[in-house]
Amino acid sequence: MRRLSPAQQEAVRMRVMAAIDAGLPVAEAARVFGVSTKSIGRWRARRDGGGAEALRSGKPGRKVGSCRFLSESEEAAVRQAIIEYCPEQLGLGGMLWTTRKVNEFLHRHFGVRFSHGGLCKLMDRMGLSFQRPDRRAREADPAAIEEWTRTTYPAIRARAAAENALVMFADQVGIRSDQVSGRTWGERGNTPIVARSGQRYGVNAMSVISTRGTMHFTVFADRFTAATCITFLKRVIGNFPEQKIHLIVDRHPVHRSKKVNAWVAEHTDSIELHFLPAYAPHLNPDELVNADLKRQLADKVIENRAQLEASTRSILHGIQKFPARVRGYFRAPHTRYAADTI
Repeated sequence: MRRLSPAQQEAVRMRVMAAIDAGLPVAEAARVFGVSTKSIGRWRARRDGGGAEALRSGKPGRKVGSCRFLSESEEAAVRQAIIEYCPEQLGLGGMLWTTRKVNEFLHRHFGVRFSHGGLCKLMDRMGLSFQRPDRRAREADPAAIEEWTRTTYPAIRARAAAENALVMFADQVGIRSDQVSGRTWGERGNTPIVARSGQRYGVNAMSVISTRGTMHFTVFADRFTAATCITFLKRVIGNFPEQKIHLIVDRHPVHRSKKVNAWVAEHTDSIELHFLPAYAPHLNPDELVNADLKRQLADKVIENRAQLEASTRSILHGIQKFPARVRGYFRAPHTRYAADTI
């Protein structure tokens, strides 16, 4: 019987019981169907207690959850603790949840420990995965961030709609030759080595995007200064001569410099700057353009500054050609507040 599938075993049980009901002796039924009389006795008891449904094959193996160390409510409590608190707040030290700290938390509060494989299964069952966390500045003001997303930005958007203007987000990024990012497969226990030029050089880029999927950018080798910022802003308003632009930027010193403010004051019919809350760059969807750029650059073979500049320009051109990709930067959890049609 064990060599038969669950469906085949169920069919044998049904046929045996039908034969016995028709008058076939138990011993003869056991011989004809190749089963033991003890099995027939168990099947008869099951049917007498639960009817024909009791003869059906259930799911093989142990019942789900029968051997778990934690109840459903305990797993829910563990999940809530990992999501809402950092280890330091629970007396475990540090900011990152590691398997060791999770196991220590389980031992302290529930008296159980898991093997590495068992803990990974538990985390997966609770809908948790091992991730690289986003960074947030301790100095960020949650109240200011809340005010920006709920009050300030909606007011900017309403003004732009009334003026038939555009709302756009801009940001600057510096790329260095010695920066290593991205991941690759390698032998366990041996960190892979990526050979890069030992020379240090870099380029800068500045881009501007909108929820409509439009994007404009510039790449330059010089430092990011008020002059380069103004040059880029001139290009931006030149691309939209019929519409005013409400441009949202972070609080970089260049963006708040006297030269930039003076130039913007002279062009109030064409552009107006709005500043994100301090220490809250994650609210800027254009930051995701920078992250995308660095991720793609990590897989490029670059030997000199000219190649770095050319690769940067090529990647940004590739992003610019796909408005749907640009609109996708407004769908991240922390940038979704800005998703509109202005």
